Amino acid sequence: MNIVIENVGKKFTDSKKNEVTALENINFSIKEEEFVVLVGPSGCGKSTLLNIVGGLMSPTSGSVYFEGIEKKTPNLGIVFQEIALLPWRTVYENVIYGLEERGIGKKEQKEIGNYYIDMVGLSEFKDAFPKQLSGGMKQRAGIARALAVEPDLLLMDEPFSALDAQTRTLMQEELLTIWNRTKLSTLYVTHNIQEAVYLADRVIVLSRHPGQIKRIINIDLPKTGRNEDKYREKSNQYADEIWQLIRHDAQEALKE
Repeated sequence: MNIVIENVGKKFTDSKKNEVTALENINFSIKEEEFVVLVGPSGCGKSTLLNIVGGLMSPTSGSVYFEGIEKKTPNLGIVFQEIALLPWRTVYENVIYGLEERGIGKKEQKEIGNYYIDMVGLSEFKDAFPKQLSGGMKQRAGIARALAVEPDLLLMDEPFSALDAQTRTLMQEELLTIWNRTKLSTLYVTHNIQEAVYLADRVIVLSRHPGQIKRIINIDLPKTGRNEDKYREKSNQYADEIWQLIRHDAQEALKE
C-alpha cells in the first residue's frame, strides 16, 4: 500500500478577502511501514497538508489516494497537539470510542482496547479519567485511541510539542517502541528538527508560504538507537542540513 499525494495545492481567502496560497505543487508518497516527517518554518502549511491527507480538508487542486487498498474508505488514526480526550470518559472508554462508532461488538472492543492500552503502558490507569493523568499519559491514551481503529495510516500533528523537554524525549522513545510493534505507515508533523531526524525514515522539508517541497531527505540510520554516541555525528549532520534549508524562512517568519 502507498499513500500518494499528487500535485496538491491549497488556497484560502483571508479576512481581507485576499486569496492566499498555502500549499503549491506538493508531490510525494508514503510507503507501507514508512515513517515520514514534515518539517518547516511557521506558516509553511504542514498542518494544512496533514489535514488534507487525513480527509479533514479538501485540496484546491491535486489529490490524495491510497494505492493497493481494497476498501473504499481507508482507516485513519489521528493524534493532535491538543489532547482531545473526552473528560467524562475513562482511559478505556476513550480508547474504544472509535470502535463503538464503527459498531464493533463489546467483546472485541474489550480485547482491542486492552491490547493497545497495554501497548502504551497505561493498563494500571485504564479506569482513570483524563484529569487524573499527566500530560504524557494523556498523549499516550490519545495514541492508543488512534491505534485501536487499526489504521492504514497514522497521522500525528505535533503531538509532543506541549510537553516539557524530558517528557517529550521519553515520549519520542516510546513512540518508536510502539512503531516497531505496529509498523504503521505514519505521517508526522513537527517544528523540531532533532525530533524529525530521530523519528523519520524520510524528512520532507517545506518552504515558507506558499508551502512547497524544498527537499526530501532520506535518514540513513537504524530505526532504533539513533541517540547513541556512534550515530550522534551523523544525526547532527542531518539536523544541520535541514536547518540550513529552513533557516532563512524561519528568520522571515519571525519578522512577521
